[in-house]
Amino acid sequence: MFLTLTSTAEPATDLGYLLHKHPDRVQVFELPVGRAHVYYPEATADRCTVALHVEVDPIALVRGKRSGAEGFALAQYVNDRPYAASSMLAVALGRVFGTAMKGRCAARPDLEGVAIPLTIHVPATPTSEGPEHALRLFAPLGWAVETVVVPLDPDVPHWGDAPYVDLTLTGTLTVAEALNHLYVLLPVLDGSKHYWVGTDEVDKLVRTGGGWLRDHPEQALITSRYLARRRGYVIDALARLAELDDDIPAGEAVPTDESTPRGDPSAPTVAPTAIPLVRLRIEAVLQALADVGAHRIVDLGCGEGALLRELLATPTFSEVVGVDVSARALERAEKQLHLERLSDTQRRRIRLRQSSATYRDTELVGYDAVVLMEVVEHLDPDRLPDLERSVFGHAHPGSVVVTTPNADHNVLYPHLAAGTMRHRDHRFEWSRSQFADWAEGVAATHGYAVELRPVGAQDPAHGSPTQLALFTQASRHGGAA
Repeated sequence: MFLTLTSTAEPATDLGYLLHKHPDRVQVFELPVGRAHVYYPEATADRCTVALHVEVDPIALVRGKRSGAEGFALAQYVNDRPYAASSMLAVALGRVFGTAMKGRCAARPDLEGVAIPLTIHVPATPTSEGPEHALRLFAPLGWAVETVVVPLDPDVPHWGDAPYVDLTLTGTLTVAEALNHLYVLLPVLDGSKHYWVGTDEVDKLVRTGGGWLRDHPEQALITSRYLARRRGYVIDALARLAELDDDIPAGEAVPTDESTPRGDPSAPTVAPTAIPLVRLRIEAVLQALADVGAHRIVDLGCGEGALLRELLATPTFSEVVGVDVSARALERAEKQLHLERLSDTQRRRIRLRQSSATYRDTELVGYDAVVLMEVVEHLDPDRLPDLERSVFGHAHPGSVVVTTPNADHNVLYPHLAAGTMRHRDHRFEWSRSQFADWAEGVAATHGYAVELRPVGAQDPAHGSPTQLALFTQASRHGGAA
């Protein structure tokens, strides 16, 4: 099995930092089914390519009792598993590039979350349903997909095509996104796994795919195939995606495998809620901005524009700036907001800007309010002082609105394992007391008063699912209140 990942960003050799693998070294990693080799066929400032080559030991594979070949004894040893991209290649990705998949780059934190031009090449990709299957899976994630059908035997053309394609993906994404897409979708394309699928596979899918799977048009198919069509696990995974990401409408049917159509009345449903938490969170932010009389707003860490859409729909917000470190997120925000269709008057109200919450940006100074909605928990704790200095100290807006999960509430999520967090990219989640201590310390240091507000239904013992802090400059606090 073999794949390559190529960057053409300048300097392209930054890929080595993002992957935590030096271009000058060849590294070997032991796997349950063989060995993984990592090396760089090319590493220049213009172009850098890393190769992952997995050598499968057929004896070790048979000992694992999941060879994927049945029918006669020799088929356990003579099959496509050493060559075709499959769950074994996905396992190798997780073993070799685990830190990169989390989006962390301690040596170069400025590279975290930055989308770069990437090309992925997987020469032998199983596609029993045809090349369009790869297109359905990867294209919605921002990849340009090229597939070349492989003949079963070039010397015997009447045998027809093999159930494989030579797959090339091209796009501008973060390295973490690219690796996570491959980790989930390679086994889905293959349609089988070389190991037993247990409850931990649900955790892996939610952690790895939670950030993009909830919006994927093939969510049901991906979830079903990744979990080996095990109905109970599929229901569990889809419920957790709905519960933690708040994006599946109340009462929507949850298909459990490819044979269950969308909207089938016999399909299990997600327990209905009156208003999704994501909606309550946005409304709480809008109310806080209205309470302080803000008109010129910066949505810092705007992502794909969920809050920006609401800010634009409110005429009292005369200027809206969406800021994100990810160029890809800003591109998607522009498409989601249909900026090209806005009237000239509306278009002048909004601006998108690539920047970081942890760096001082003079373009963000002087605004009425800065919003950090579900942003702080994505930062490593040792980078929070940088955010505090850049937002509260340097930009120093009239008000700051911060929302973040309430860790006390996590015990009420039945599908969330004890001690784990709601999203795999969260670096921490604060309890109510921890959030209060942080907010009060920031307010005292930078001349703000702070008010803490619950967001969502409150549990008597564990509080609300989201917590909000409204900071106002101390000199204005009396009037704002």
